[in-house]
Amino acid sequence: MAQTNLMEIIVALAKRRGFIMPTSEIYGGIGSSYDYGPLGIEMKMKIADLWWREIVRKHNNIVGIDSAIIYHPRTWEASGHVEGFVDPLVDCRQCKTRFRADELVEHAKKAKGVDEPPVTADGAHLDPSHPSYVQLPCPNCGNRGTLTPPRSFNLMFKTFIGPVEDNASGVYLRPETAQGIYVDYPQVQTVGRLRPPFGIAQIGKAFRNEITPGNFIFRTREFEQMEMQYFIQPGQEDETMKYWKEERMAFWRDVVGIKAKNLRLHEHTPDELAHYAKSAFDIEYNFPFGWNEFEGIHNRTDYDLRRHQEYSGKDLTFFDDQTRERYLPYIVETSAGLNRGMLAALVDAYDEDEVNGEKRVVLRLDPKAAPYTAAVFPLLKKDGLPEIAKKIVADLKLEFNVFYDETGNIGRRYRRQDEAGTPFCFTVDHQTLEDGTVTIRDRDTLEQPERPKIEQLANVLRDRLHR
Repeated sequence: MAQTNLMEIIVALAKRRGFIMPTSEIYGGIGSSYDYGPLGIEMKMKIADLWWREIVRKHNNIVGIDSAIIYHPRTWEASGHVEGFVDPLVDCRQCKTRFRADELVEHAKKAKGVDEPPVTADGAHLDPSHPSYVQLPCPNCGNRGTLTPPRSFNLMFKTFIGPVEDNASGVYLRPETAQGIYVDYPQVQTVGRLRPPFGIAQIGKAFRNEITPGNFIFRTREFEQMEMQYFIQPGQEDETMKYWKEERMAFWRDVVGIKAKNLRLHEHTPDELAHYAKSAFDIEYNFPFGWNEFEGIHNRTDYDLRRHQEYSGKDLTFFDDQTRERYLPYIVETSAGLNRGMLAALVDAYDEDEVNGEKRVVLRLDPKAAPYTAAVFPLLKKDGLPEIAKKIVADLKLEFNVFYDETGNIGRRYRRQDEAGTPFCFTVDHQTLEDGTVTIRDRDTLEQPERPKIEQLANVLRDRLHR
């Protein structure tokens, strides 16, 4: 299957089956904003739960918080977001299309009819003072001389607290969740009786007024992050980075079940490093639109705590009562996009094969990440079979997300669950009435290798989930 068509297929499947849908669609929708339907929210919550288990439950020295979405405005001055969280913006006066200036750099280098690319000497930025800038065609409409000079555009959403909209009441929706951890660090460290190395984790929404969102849920203005900030003694950052790089790659590969061939670790070059990072690595997935980052592991040194200490006037150092040493902890960060991770898992799981001469669409999701762990069917809607099937569902639902379906022939019901990624189907038939057993149908192998007793089904699922 061509990669260029795969995203369109995934988007259509996600909408059709209730994974991800355009928001406010009855009003025409709103650009790059999505709602997660019954299957989508189950899958997203499962990935988040798996992350929480691996990060917080697995480590005795990592705790969680849930910080507010609106912080004190000084937070964003200290973090550098007010001054530096900007994208250069270019508009076309003719077609009114808006572009990020960095997106136009490659276009400028390849544009026909341009004497010399209107970029800076290092080739990294647009130079509106360059004589060839007016010759640069708009990538959308092709007109020349219609592009405005780049202007700075802050990506934070601004709002106001209280009845009066003035500068004194202005606040921002958080563009990342990390700063909430930094400003809560002193209290969490104290109440948790924590000493470096220790981590603080949280899952939550962030908001960025992206100029050019796109690629489905890969880049949206509202998204969720899964972040953990690991506080360490200076000098321990190299070994800590090595540990978390291995842990995070193993999570997506071995826990979520993404194929190793579609994952890679990219080290930032000096030109790519953010201002706060001494070193940085991205976990990238081979999306249909190319290799792109969906989690970062960064050595942030003491940049964040030092800035918040300066702007707040509070002492954020840690005193080690064993060594009698006081220091400002360094931070190693693991920051994953939950939406991007879910998109990677969906793309990775999509498959097509043929069963009995018919095309079958199947999501080969890891059972731990699949929206439904199992589906239960009565073979027929009579002879007491539906009642037995519903009782099985009621019992299993106490521990697993299980789906009941009695509509259509059994083959069509299997196909619907294949498309939803459900790994196992249990069918109640007339033999069930005789010996209390049911068939198990495996999504990936299509085999029905055994007929366990009804009372054994919970153990069967536990065993398959922990293989």
